[in-house]
Amino acid sequence: MATTRTPDSEERKKALLGILKRDNVIRLAAAASALAVSTITIRRDLEELEEQGLLRRVRGGAVSVMGPRPFAERRAVRLRAKEAIAEKALSLVPRFGSIALDASSTVGTLCSRIGPRSGLIAATNSYPTFASMKGTPGVNAILIGGEPDEATDSLVGPIACQGAQALRYLRFFASATAIDARFGTSEVSLREAETKRAFREVSGELILCIDSSKLGERSISAGFALTETRLLITELDPADARLDPYRDQVELL
Repeated sequence: MATTRTPDSEERKKALLGILKRDNVIRLAAAASALAVSTITIRRDLEELEEQGLLRRVRGGAVSVMGPRPFAERRAVRLRAKEAIAEKALSLVPRFGSIALDASSTVGTLCSRIGPRSGLIAATNSYPTFASMKGTPGVNAILIGGEPDEATDSLVGPIACQGAQALRYLRFFASATAIDARFGTSEVSLREAETKRAFREVSGELILCIDSSKLGERSISAGFALTETRLLITELDPADARLDPYRDQVELL
């Protein structure tokens, strides 16, 4: 008797991400029919993909995560990866001098781990990040001005760019919405990208802190070329094959 083989979990997830890339939306009933499984099974797959930060569930299915989201919502996505990145990056935070920090939740995770310093100036366009550093002994936390972007909990716009360039920084710690080996980083917001570039222009080194779910992806607004980057930090082992496209362009950690 002939049998019909249904795709296993990993095959289903790959197929679901393919649907999302093609249609910008996954419809629960349609996906279940196309993959010959129950809606309960698809819902479970979507839950796991959301935990990995690869999509956002909505009523009746899921949509892309490539859109602005509040800091608290972003902070909860792929938390283990962000903690691993923060652990690697912490040794690069100097005891004194000045650093710049973007409004990403990945860099926010790093900042929550910064302990006492001996005269460190840390400037950011993120209120949550500023609040996590404020009061840390030996750290002078500075929140630059600007227009609040309620969708991302960051400060952006011309005033933010001017504030970002009021100091000179040893290092700029930043993440990105996406990173591609050919096109570099990209962001969901033009104003977010502009503010990050303002920080970079007055920073000695750019340290990218990006989790592996963003590798090989592209978003709307151009960010940084890999040639501008001193170091790319992910949660992966630097020898991981997923980092091969970046290996000859930037130092990996």
